[in-house]
Amino acid sequence: MALLAQVADLSKTGAGGARTVEPMTYKHLNINDIEDQAPAWGVDSLEARPVGTALGAEAIGLTDYRMKPGRRLGFGHSHDAVEEVYVVTSGSGRFKLDDEIVEVTAGAIVYCPPAVVREWEAGEDGLDLVAFGAHAEGDGNMFPEWWTT
Repeated sequence: MALLAQVADLSKTGAGGARTVEPMTYKHLNINDIEDQAPAWGVDSLEARPVGTALGAEAIGLTDYRMKPGRRLGFGHSHDAVEEVYVVTSGSGRFKLDDEIVEVTAGAIVYCPPAVVREWEAGEDGLDLVAFGAHAEGDGNMFPEWWTT
């Protein structure tokens, strides 16, 4: 009976008492049309387009990053609960993951459990990547100038 009550909560009553279900919606965007948030964050080493926010997603965190050649993010970060996956879409560079540095090129996938402090830098051809995880508002720990050598 509890399952039936949950299903009833998902629908609405229409004309004549008939139930109607709200239509599902979707969004279709071009990543280049999403505003670059990096200038508002005071970061000039990259472009950052928060796709999840632009979509209105409530639980999905997805951001497109485009690092300028030879530049580093400028801060490390970790999370309390959110794990992240980074997919390198073009270019090359390096990730610092806690005390380890790994080389990355297009096609590389880097998984970070929440507590791992991470930062990345672009090689001479730049570094484009997509970061994916649960929506992380308020779940970030910042470490300014964490990667100094």
